[in-house]
Amino acid sequence: MGKTQGIRCLDGTMLKIIAMISMVFDHVGDVFFPEIAWLRMVGRLAMPIFAFCITEGYIHTRSRNKYLLRMGIFALVSEVPFDLAFEGNINLSHQNIMLSFFISIAALMLFDLIRGSKSEIKGRYSVWRTMLGALAVVAMAAVAMLVKADYTMFAVAAVFLFYVFKDVNHYVRPIPGVAFLALTRTMGYYCTTGLSIVPLLLYNGKKGKGLKWLFYAFYPGHLLLLFLLKLLLTGQAA
Repeated sequence: MGKTQGIRCLDGTMLKIIAMISMVFDHVGDVFFPEIAWLRMVGRLAMPIFAFCITEGYIHTRSRNKYLLRMGIFALVSEVPFDLAFEGNINLSHQNIMLSFFISIAALMLFDLIRGSKSEIKGRYSVWRTMLGALAVVAMAAVAMLVKADYTMFAVAAVFLFYVFKDVNHYVRPIPGVAFLALTRTMGYYCTTGLSIVPLLLYNGKKGKGLKWLFYAFYPGHLLLLFLLKLLLTGQAA
């Protein structure tokens, strides 16, 4: 048991840092070096890890309403930097990943609201209410597709899978969510998505040092920086 716990050496902060580094590789490749596939392949680790961390945040937050509100605010803040970094102008053709996570959190809240509590007599959730809750998640996934949020329904489904398997064995829990993303997003550089299982299996269940606001601010901040660098390099080239 001690050896097993020793292997699990990554806390929540470390997971987020790994995901952030992976995301930077991905976005640098997308913006500056689209012909270099390995940058995008490194970037494929980010989404499953972030989706897992969103679920952990939802489970452990003191206020789910405030958690949802924070994600919504930063989704709005991130949209202009996101558009500028990847499109060069502001448009509604593709929305940022924080909007996807905002929808995912709302989906989990609806699921829990509809499913309700476990029966005091049977000690389990109502099957029918659980099915209705799952249908609500499907509806929210459709919303993500409708508004063209990044990863669309795949983000909502991954977060949901990490959530519904939260009470199973640690080494089983991340498999459904990672497998879903790995098997449904198989084109080209997406082939490395499954490697995200490694840091997730090393997660020790601890929060870490926090740095909550850094993680929120990093997403729009690094996108704005990429846009400014692109402007600078384009200006020099001109």
